[in-house]
Amino acid sequence: MIEFFREPNIDWMGKAKYFYALSAILLLAGWISIFAKGGLYYGIDFKGGTNVDVRFAQPPNIDELRSALSKQGLGNSEIQSISDIGGKSNEVLIFVGQNGTSDEAKDSSKAQVVAALNTIYGSGGFTVRGAEIVGAKVGAELRRQAIFVTLYALGGMLLYIAFRFEWVFGAAAVLAVFHDVLITLGFFSLLHFEISLTVIAALLTLVGYSMNDTIVIFDRIRENNRLLRKENFKDLVNKSINQTLSRTILTSGLTFLTVLVLFIMGGQVLRAFSFALVVGIVVGTYSSFGIAAPLVVWWHRWKGQGAAAAGTGPAAGNKPRNGETASARLAPAGRR
Repeated sequence: MIEFFREPNIDWMGKAKYFYALSAILLLAGWISIFAKGGLYYGIDFKGGTNVDVRFAQPPNIDELRSALSKQGLGNSEIQSISDIGGKSNEVLIFVGQNGTSDEAKDSSKAQVVAALNTIYGSGGFTVRGAEIVGAKVGAELRRQAIFVTLYALGGMLLYIAFRFEWVFGAAAVLAVFHDVLITLGFFSLLHFEISLTVIAALLTLVGYSMNDTIVIFDRIRENNRLLRKENFKDLVNKSINQTLSRTILTSGLTFLTVLVLFIMGGQVLRAFSFALVVGIVVGTYSSFGIAAPLVVWWHRWKGQGAAAAGTGPAAGNKPRNGETASARLAPAGRR
């Protein structure tokens, strides 16, 4: 395997407070933005309305198009250009908010869009390629399902890691992944990217990617715990992270470069999807060793202090020896 560092000796656990401070700043900034704006910015998939896909003979002037829609009483419409690599496109998506729940109201919105386009381009200057209608209740149901899907994924991973390692490892991994999703959503609010079904797919991809990176570190911790039973648990975790550091840089770095190119050159349609992956990979990588691992170390230190306090009683002879790994003391007998 390619090694970027030859036997690194970085005290990751000693820097845990800086990782937590960084996460606190990012979470605070993002969620202040979300509450200040009254929530996240949802796309057509999650809010009711009519989405009209229009292709023009020539690249349209977005300002003129928006002005024409305003004259038809559609000033709050959203216009999204479907850009290609060159940055120009003849195709746009026009979203008109739903004014009612009846089919007549939905058809009326579409007709108003067509009428506005006729005033500028005439009947031969554009083609309506299709229209998608999403009711407000359907959008709310999709939002609810998206939340449940994410929670189900986290719950399943918690059970798997709790069975594979210890429950504290599963809890730490899930908290770290939950942290990744919350920070990514905060960035979406700060930069005004919309949440769509493709973004939900990106978030689920992020959950799996970040969890995999965390499991690699946890697996090395478990392996070292068997080989270095007298090692202090904090030092053992540092050693495990350093041993997987080259692998982390290689896999995360290459994946990051791929999604970064997708974000820069993928066009408007893939912009939000690729942005979620760009942010998620960076945050998910550092949360594996900066959030999840320190949580496990903190838990073992807390349990060790509890054991030491209990050792002051009649069973003081069972007090853990200095330098003994907390994992060896706490792990089930079958896992030692």
